[in-house]
Amino acid sequence: MCGITGFYSKNLKKDELILMTNRLRHRGPDAIGNYFNIDKHIGLGHSRLSILDLSDSANQPMTSSCNRYVMVYNGEVYNYKNISKEISKINWKTSSDSEVILEAFCKWGPNFVTKLNGMFSIAIYDKKENKLFLFRDRMGIKPLFYSISDDQFIFASELKAIDEIIKNKPICNESIYAYLHLGYIPTNKTIYKNILKVKPGSYIEYRNNELNETIYWTPENKITNNTFDNFSSSKKKLKLLLQNSIKSRLISDVPIGTFLSGGTDSSLVSAIAQEVSESTINTFSIGFEDAKHNESFHAKKVAKRLGTNHNEFILKEKDALNELESIMEHFDEPFLDPSALPTLLVSKMAKRSVTVCLSGDGGDELFMGYGAYNWAKRLSNPIIWSLKKPISSILDKSATNKYKRAGLVLNAPKKNLKSHIFSQEQYVFSERELNKLLIKRSNSLINELNQPYILSRKLNSIENQAFFDLNNYLIDDLLVKVDRASMYTSLEARVPLLDHNIIEFAINLNKRFKIHKGTQKYILKEILYDYLPKELMDRPKWGFSIPLDKWLQNELYFLIEKYLNKDIIMNQGILNYKEIEKIKVRFKNGETYLYNRLWSLIILNKFILNFG
Repeated sequence: MCGITGFYSKNLKKDELILMTNRLRHRGPDAIGNYFNIDKHIGLGHSRLSILDLSDSANQPMTSSCNRYVMVYNGEVYNYKNISKEISKINWKTSSDSEVILEAFCKWGPNFVTKLNGMFSIAIYDKKENKLFLFRDRMGIKPLFYSISDDQFIFASELKAIDEIIKNKPICNESIYAYLHLGYIPTNKTIYKNILKVKPGSYIEYRNNELNETIYWTPENKITNNTFDNFSSSKKKLKLLLQNSIKSRLISDVPIGTFLSGGTDSSLVSAIAQEVSESTINTFSIGFEDAKHNESFHAKKVAKRLGTNHNEFILKEKDALNELESIMEHFDEPFLDPSALPTLLVSKMAKRSVTVCLSGDGGDELFMGYGAYNWAKRLSNPIIWSLKKPISSILDKSATNKYKRAGLVLNAPKKNLKSHIFSQEQYVFSERELNKLLIKRSNSLINELNQPYILSRKLNSIENQAFFDLNNYLIDDLLVKVDRASMYTSLEARVPLLDHNIIEFAINLNKRFKIHKGTQKYILKEILYDYLPKELMDRPKWGFSIPLDKWLQNELYFLIEKYLNKDIIMNQGILNYKEIEKIKVRFKNGETYLYNRLWSLIILNKFILNFG
C-alpha cells in the first residue's frame, strides 16, 4: 500500500512534487521516489509501504522494460502471477505485482485494467504520446483525487497532498448539503468545487488540457435477467468464491492478520483465513469500557474457537478522546462516521504485529444486513404510505426517543426515499430539516443519487435500498474510513468480500437467500455455521461504534460550545443559528438521538474554521 501524487503542469517544479509526495509519507514510510521531466512538464511521486518484494528494485516510480511508460501505483493486485504468465519475453526484475501491472499496460493498453483483480489507484505516463492515464479499482477501495484547470492537472491519493499546491479552493454547497444529509460526500465530488474523485471502475486520459473518462465496470451493468435460485448450489459457489478471495489476499512478504469484531462478516473472514492459511493467523479486536459498545468478549470467544493468535485492546475513554480530534482532521474534508476512531485504534494496535489486515467490510450491503432494509420494506406498503403523515405526527409527540426517530423515518419524501431512509438510520439530517438549517442549499446531488437504477432486472424495495448502500455508503463512507484510518498508521487493509467475482455473484443471488424468515445475511451465516457453532454467533448486530452520545453530554460538551456558538455560526453565513439552538436545547433536554446531527455540525464548522 502506498501514496501516489503527480501533476502535468508548466507552472509546477520538482520542489512541489517532493512536497506533495512527502505529505503522504504515512501511507508509505519505507521509500520515497519521484520522476520529474521538466521539458514535458510531468511529475510523478510515490511513497511506498513495502508488501511484496521488499527489495529496492520494486520501488517506484517504475519504468517499463520498453522504456516508454512510467508508473506510480497504490494497492494490491491479487492475480498478478496469472497475468504474468500471459506476458511473454519479459525478463522480470522483481517479484512484485507492480512490475506485472506496468508490463500488462504495455501489452494490452488501458483495457488491461479489466484483467486486474484487486484494489488499486494507478497513474501511468506515456513518454511517447505525452499522455497521462489514471485508473481506479472497480469499487473505489483505493482513493484517487484530481484537479484540472486551464494550465494544469494535479492528482493524489489524499486531498492533503493537493492542498499543498492549490490554495484557492472554493467550497461546494452541494457537498455541504450532501454531507449533512448522509454523513459523507458522495459520488465524484469533494468539499471543494475544483477537486474531484476519479470514479470507481473508471480510468481517465489527460493530454493537452483535454480529459477523457472511460467507465469499465459498474455494479448496474452486472445485474443479470435471472437470479441464482438453488440454495444448496449457491451456498457451495459462494463458499468457494470466499475461500479463493481470502486465500489470494493472504499473499504477502510481511506479517498479516484480520480485524475480528466478533460479528458475522469479520468472523467469517477470520475463519476462512485460518482454514486456508499455512500458519496460525493473527486476529485483532478492540473494546470499550462502556459495556454497551464492547463486543470484544464475543471476538475473544470466536478467536478461541478458531485457534487464532488473538490480540485485544480494551479502550479507556481518555485514550479515545485524545485521538478524536486528530482523526477528524485526517480525512481532509467533513466526514462524520464516528467508527473511524475505533478503526484507527485497532489499526494502530495491529500495526505493532503485522503490516496487512483483512477486513469484513461489504457483507451488510451485499447480503442485506442493515435495519434500514426493514424500513424500505415497510415504506413500500401502500397502506403505510397512505397513513404515514398521521402516524409520524403521533410518533413525533411521543416521549420516547425510539418512537420520535421512527416518526422522522416515516416522514419520508417519495422522490428521495432511499437517501431519506439512510439518513434517518444514521441519525443525521433529513432534507426537510436541511431546508430550514442551511442558508445556501442545493440538493441536486441528493436528487442525482436517488434516480431510479436502469437495470436488466427489476429490484424490490429492499434490493433497491441495498443497491443504494453498495453504490454510495460502502464506497464513500466505509471504504474511505478503512483506508484513511488504516493508512494513518501505515497498515494495509484488504477487503476480501469485495472481490468483484463475489459482488457479481451476490447482486444476482435470490433475495430469499439474503433475508430468510427474518434472518438477515442468511446465506453468509449458514456458511459461517460450517466453521463456528450457531449458538456462539446467534446474537443481535451491534456495530463498531463509540459512546458518542454519552461523550457529547459530558466530556465533549465543550465542542458544542466551541464550534456551535452564535458568533461562529453567524460569521460563517452557512447555517441558521436559530435552528442549531433548537437542536442543542432538545439534545440537552433528553433527545440524545440527535447526537450525530450535532457531531456532523461540529465537524463541518471545525473544517470551515480551519479552511478559512
